[in-house]
Amino acid sequence: MEQLFALFESGKFLEATFQTLLYVLVAMGLGGGIGLILGVCLTVTRQGGILPSPPTYWVLNFLVNFFRPIPFVLLIFALQPLARAVIGTGIGDPMAMFALAFAASFGIARLVEQNLLTVSPGVIEAARAMGAGPLRTILTVLIPEGLGPLVLGYTFAFIAVVDMTAMAGIIGGGGLGNFAMQYGFRQFNPWVTWSAVLLIIVIVQLVQVLGNAIARKLLRR
Repeated sequence: MEQLFALFESGKFLEATFQTLLYVLVAMGLGGGIGLILGVCLTVTRQGGILPSPPTYWVLNFLVNFFRPIPFVLLIFALQPLARAVIGTGIGDPMAMFALAFAASFGIARLVEQNLLTVSPGVIEAARAMGAGPLRTILTVLIPEGLGPLVLGYTFAFIAVVDMTAMAGIIGGGGLGNFAMQYGFRQFNPWVTWSAVLLIIVIVQLVQVLGNAIARKLLRR
């Protein structure tokens, strides 16, 4: 217990919390944007979509199916050569955020596709019948109509990314997961471990409640 108070006073607990939030925000910002684009492309290029293109759909579907199942701990190591070429390093916080954003992109792409497929085809056909072009239909009908399910999907993705941040320590990153491992598990201090775990639970619960509330409001429009 005394060590936990010492970690609070030294600012290390707060620093680890900030690192986790930074990782998640960067991953959701970059990965969420790329995933949205990929997911929309998967939806509209599939057979019967707004812009059907079997070759495009096949390539995108293959990429998502290839990268999405890879365990994050293995993906981190596999991405190191690419990370060195893109961001100049394969370790530390930059690498952790790069890997998180990369993994989130493909996971979110599938979530976006699945949620957009719930939009009624009749609504899309009505927009096309009124003269709306493909891009306008996507931006003003497809995405807005699927916004409620999309919020729930992104909430799920946020929680998954929080889980993945626990692996950042293996490449020299920080965060609450590494904090719990370094100062709790390795030093046989359950107070530190459970403090980090409980804080992660609080963050996840708050995001889940917020996501549910926003989705419920959108679905009642």
